[in-house]
Amino acid sequence: MDLLTREYPPEVYGGAGVHLEYLTRDLRRLADVRVHCFGAPRSEEGVTAYPEPAELAGANAALRTMGVNLAMASGTAGSDIVHSHTWYANFAGHTAKLLHGIPHVMTTHSLEPLRPWKAEQLGGGYALSSFCERTAVENADAIIAVSGGMRRDVLKAYPSVDPAKVHVVYNGIDTSLYAPDRGTDVVDRLGIDRNRPSVVFVGRITRQKGLPYLMRACRDLPADAQIILLAGAPDTPEIAAEVAELASELRDVRDPQGVIWVQEMLPKHEVVQVLTHATVFVCPSVYEPMGIVNLEAMACETAVVATATGGIPEVVADGETGLLVPIEQTDDGTGTPVHPERFVADLAATLTKVLGDPQLAERMGKAGRRRAVEHFSWARIAEDTLDVYRSVR
Repeated sequence: MDLLTREYPPEVYGGAGVHLEYLTRDLRRLADVRVHCFGAPRSEEGVTAYPEPAELAGANAALRTMGVNLAMASGTAGSDIVHSHTWYANFAGHTAKLLHGIPHVMTTHSLEPLRPWKAEQLGGGYALSSFCERTAVENADAIIAVSGGMRRDVLKAYPSVDPAKVHVVYNGIDTSLYAPDRGTDVVDRLGIDRNRPSVVFVGRITRQKGLPYLMRACRDLPADAQIILLAGAPDTPEIAAEVAELASELRDVRDPQGVIWVQEMLPKHEVVQVLTHATVFVCPSVYEPMGIVNLEAMACETAVVATATGGIPEVVADGETGLLVPIEQTDDGTGTPVHPERFVADLAATLTKVLGDPQLAERMGKAGRRRAVEHFSWARIAEDTLDVYRSVR
């Protein structure tokens, strides 16, 4: 089978890329797997990378993506099944299905109808990305949703889809890589005070990650709390400017040394150490099909505070591995809180509760590690994915 993806190591910037890295590794223990991805040539055997067509240089980003997809579809000749991930590769999967007469399985890591703010980033290309996803979803032989919440979203956004075609297969976690690291070289280099409680955020600067809500909530956290933001790769100049302004305001009202913003992407092992030393990890997302970053924090024995939205409640066991923050959201697809001030206040109060109770934080962290190991191994995810392949053969 052929896996189709935009991201693949070493060019990984989000959860889908992490998913492909480990899914590929464990699927290869069970079957013959080829990978088709975007970007520079890869040295890994069985992996083919595709550059953007030179003829489309300067064209809309979504149109360039579709150009890559056509080349990828051509490259899948001889495969028994194609499996595409995200809208960036869905068009390749659908085209391969038509061109080669083979089943197309797709994994939905997010849905374009539930990310209307992407129009801000893509302009007219949002209509193209939506077309690619809709066409693939409505014609795929099987759809993998990364959570029960995502499965519900798929069926709501695309009501013509047969529910029997939509299977839940969770994201996984490499609990040998994401494991407690008690070393101190990274946290010391970043200026993190190990004697102070800390809140850590890890994620891209996008509307769905809810970073502006978190930064407003942080104004009301205990004075001794450190705020550590591993946040970069902004979707647009507008949200980059908004977050920069909020960071400046936060430093004005709090101890400036207690607000640490790391904008470059740190290596995984460095993120692991930062997570390990955190009192609490926070995921303020307003849209999150599953939220693999919560699993990463849990595997590092770190308590989690996260929004009760999407697939997050299926990962974070409320009261056991962390605490969920309630949210009432608009039904326009943006995920915007109906009462943003209440959401910010609840987020601040929940973080304050964990920061003020080290024993609670430690107990939740250990429970999170157990849950990650027992329920979200990549070996299990690979077996479940292979079962979906068998269902369409």
